[in-house]
Amino acid sequence: MAHLGFGRRRALAVPVGLALTASLAFLPSAAASAAPLGNTAQTATASKPSTSGPKLSYVANLTAYGTVKQARKAIERAGGTVVIAHEKIGVVVAHSQNPEFAKELRTQRSLFVSVGATRTAPLQTVQTTEEGTTQQLSTADAAKSAAKAAPGQEPLEPNQWDLRKIKADQAHAIDDGSRNVTVGVIDTGVDDTHPDLAANFSKSQSANCVGGVPDTSEGAWRPYADGSDHGTHVAGTIGAARDGAGISGVAPGARIAAIKVSEPGTSLFFTEAVVCGFMFAAEKGIEVTNNSYYVDPWNFNCKTDDDQKALVEALTRASKYAERKGVLNVAAAGNSNWDLAADSIVDNTSPNDTTPVPRTIDPKTCLDLPTQLPGVVTVTSTGDQGLRSYYSSYGLGVADVTAPGGDKWQVPATPDGNGRILSTLPGGGYGYKQGTSMATPQVAGVAALLKSAHPNATPSQLQAMLKSQATKMACPEQIYDAKGVLIPANTCESKWGQTGYYGHGLVDALKAVKK
Repeated sequence: MAHLGFGRRRALAVPVGLALTASLAFLPSAAASAAPLGNTAQTATASKPSTSGPKLSYVANLTAYGTVKQARKAIERAGGTVVIAHEKIGVVVAHSQNPEFAKELRTQRSLFVSVGATRTAPLQTVQTTEEGTTQQLSTADAAKSAAKAAPGQEPLEPNQWDLRKIKADQAHAIDDGSRNVTVGVIDTGVDDTHPDLAANFSKSQSANCVGGVPDTSEGAWRPYADGSDHGTHVAGTIGAARDGAGISGVAPGARIAAIKVSEPGTSLFFTEAVVCGFMFAAEKGIEVTNNSYYVDPWNFNCKTDDDQKALVEALTRASKYAERKGVLNVAAAGNSNWDLAADSIVDNTSPNDTTPVPRTIDPKTCLDLPTQLPGVVTVTSTGDQGLRSYYSSYGLGVADVTAPGGDKWQVPATPDGNGRILSTLPGGGYGYKQGTSMATPQVAGVAALLKSAHPNATPSQLQAMLKSQATKMACPEQIYDAKGVLIPANTCESKWGQTGYYGHGLVDALKAVKK
């Protein structure tokens, strides 16, 4: 689960101030009053565009001079159709079978900052398949946990070692979080009929954004029939209710919304869907988003590539717009054990929708999205012993905070003795997963508690509190490798009161409700 070079374009002949405006805060009113494009229509080719290529999806990012109306005409002349136009950020999603579609639009530099294909494989019809390595909780194990539950605990809470690590159990004695705070789970969909999720689920803030256009029809936000359980598991960690059954979420008094962005069958997360997710969260008053994925098909999006830099631009605009509307975005660092602050990384996985081509990238200019977007809280994973999980990516100055995401080699003293994270599954069940995907909702839950305690706090203020309240963690002497062998932790660096493994430290739910 998500989970080469086309040459560098010439610089735009646009004033610096306008270029910055187009990149970070496109305003329709400014576009409407800008100078017209002149003879763009007359200079466009009169010949009929080719339709010999595969049908691909594209994002086209407008300049401060461009309007959606002009973009629509240019896209149609180039053989494309507009799927949706996000006028508030100047991003248009389009489909085309013209192999030269992006190239033709890029020549119109007064209209488009960048244009790029969001995938390398053609658009496909709906298909479904099961995926994942979830460990289902058996009836016998559930009974064993319930027998160990102390007064006031949920029946399965004895197995939730992760809650105790971040002091969420102590926080719940003070505050469970506010019903006025919603965490949007941008993911594979959430089963809102699960008994532990139903009471806290917000249908009015949920949608299916696959394809780039929000579908708010009843149940559209749920996982595909044979799809991934990932989003439902994430949702339970954030906000499963304290109702005397099952588990407890980190913020069991807050609300949960589902924004489904993963493709059926593959569970891939493409740019147009993620842009839709951020925009939907912004417009629906969601306070925190959880992003436990990376944007496909590129594990890293390089700004030197014409297609990939367009994806970076579109996602940056969407996430910054959400932030300006009051949304704190929290994202997973990834499960590849990469140092995201290294000078170079060998990426053997991209593109993951066709045949990967090995490449060496610089993570300072080739970004792992959404976790390296500006303003996003980047989360690494730890296990029960407080050591970085063997799979977790990291990086000094990239990692912001850490939280329990599970590690099968760090075995807790719980009824199950399972070092993974226990949470909800579609169909009313429970199961264990591990990953930075499981660490991220811990942080999103703590952010929800902070927002509940500080309802007027901005996203940047919430992020600052997450960092300042985190429990500092020094570089360890040893960590487990993928085979469960303790090895020297010689890849951990520290500076500025931070470490590459843990950022500012382990998030603290108790401090979140006290301050």
